[in-house]
Amino acid sequence: MRDAQHHRGMLPLLLCVVSIALPRIIRADACKDVSVQDEMASVGQPTAFNCIYPLPTSGKVNVTWYKFPSKIPISKNIRSRIHQERNWILFLPLKGEDSGIYKCDINDTNICHRLQVNLTVLNKHWCVSGHSQLNISDDFKQILYVGKDDSLICHLNFPNSFVLDSVKWYKDCKEVEGERFISREKRLLVKNVSAEDEGKYACRARLTYAGKQHTVLNSITVNTAEKVQNGGRIPKIIYPKNNSIEVRLGSALIVDCNITDTRDNTNSRCWRVNGTLVDHYYNESKRIQEGIEDYTVFQEHIFYTVNITFLEVKMEDYGRPFTCHAGVSAAYFILKPPVPDFRAYLIGGLLALTGAAVSAVCVYNIFKIDIVLWYRSAFHSPGTVEDGKLYDAYVLYPKPQRESQSHDVDTLVLKILPEVLERQCGYKLFIFGRDEFPGQAVVSVIDENIKLCRRLIVIIVPEALSFDLLRNMSEEQIAIYNALIQDGIKVILIELEKVEDYTALPESIQYIRQKHGAVQWSGDFTEQSQCAKTKFWKKVRYRMPPRRWPPSSPVQLLQHTPCDLTASGREASVGVLTP
Repeated sequence: MRDAQHHRGMLPLLLCVVSIALPRIIRADACKDVSVQDEMASVGQPTAFNCIYPLPTSGKVNVTWYKFPSKIPISKNIRSRIHQERNWILFLPLKGEDSGIYKCDINDTNICHRLQVNLTVLNKHWCVSGHSQLNISDDFKQILYVGKDDSLICHLNFPNSFVLDSVKWYKDCKEVEGERFISREKRLLVKNVSAEDEGKYACRARLTYAGKQHTVLNSITVNTAEKVQNGGRIPKIIYPKNNSIEVRLGSALIVDCNITDTRDNTNSRCWRVNGTLVDHYYNESKRIQEGIEDYTVFQEHIFYTVNITFLEVKMEDYGRPFTCHAGVSAAYFILKPPVPDFRAYLIGGLLALTGAAVSAVCVYNIFKIDIVLWYRSAFHSPGTVEDGKLYDAYVLYPKPQRESQSHDVDTLVLKILPEVLERQCGYKLFIFGRDEFPGQAVVSVIDENIKLCRRLIVIIVPEALSFDLLRNMSEEQIAIYNALIQDGIKVILIELEKVEDYTALPESIQYIRQKHGAVQWSGDFTEQSQCAKTKFWKKVRYRMPPRRWPPSSPVQLLQHTPCDLTASGREASVGVLTP
């Protein structure tokens, strides 16, 4: 009974595995063969093959290696001697039993391609020193050109996870020595090549992977030639294309040279400047270096990449051709400083102007009153204003019923306003009850004199009884009427106390309050303590018309009070003007 339950429990798991594996098996059978490579390697050598095919893909790409005819994927456990790492299959190291056919499937969401590697494991040896023997890979062939500086490449086709520790070069079982030979990474630089440099070479590289060291020994058959034989073996340099590259002074730069060549080519690839190998030309500073050559083998060609690295671009690099050589093919690039981006300057300038304008508006709104008062003081016009007006302001005020409030209003209107606006600031006010002639009719006095004023000052007292009286006063009615219908006259509302609700006031007062605002009184009612420089009086002076000053005499200047001298500029420097 328990076994039956166990089998029933395993059934869903088996169905799940089949549902996952079956589509992959069906998909693998539908893959299209796009490349077949014949590879030979020696027993004991670490070997790697890359599964890559330059086709556009969409979505996530899945690469699977397996040994034909089995469909079991190669293990991805790095502890296994044979395992897959990303697109690579690694043999660490090769054994004779590893000969066979290996396939990799490149599965995209839409397509599937298959690459095949026919691997033959040989048992080849090459002497290193004395009579000792080491297994060696299949021979590579390269050509050195007589009379020039040239180089040999140690072909190490491994993923980036392999760290190159060191490379040693040998010729005819002896280590290469001498001033003409310089070992640089995977490259052996040979100065002034001669016919005696032909022979059997080998490069021995020590690689570290997953904490273990591996030794690779590649055999290279080297021939020398006076000139390269053409005929189907000319490599093609894809990039650079005799172009220019914009780069900033002092910046770092890496430029790749991309080359395609036949699989059996013997061409060398390198970077030169002024006809000299880059590593020789910058041997001391090492500011510019040639990078490690990488390559990918395809069915009919090999794709090479060798880069040149500028640790720091200097002025001397501009305009100098840096040339990539691949056999008889050559292509260069020239560095040049970047062209100034006028659009960036234009956008930056517009942003700066916009920021300055916004800042100016904000500053003006904050300090508007001080700026206007300063401007009037600094750039005032002498002489009187020819506008037919005799007074700068007509003062209209109520008659409160409470004695204390009536006293405050009278003090403000009859003492403080004349002290500050007339004596300190030079304005001329018409105050009813002070400036009319005896015997004149009230209506005619108000009607005639308000037309001779540039401003109308209305004192507001928050007292219901005062409002009722004010509403019925013909003087108030005449003044408000003229203020609203005459062109050019402005109204200044001064609140003796803060008015919470304007609905109790006449509609004309409400309209003026909404259109022009109001200034709330601050301070005491002591005549001697008033100064035109306080915040309240600045607001009132801002609303008053600009003054035109007559020439000042020394006597007038000596008569000014200390408060006059501290007022803003010349506006607090003269007395009352006569019409």
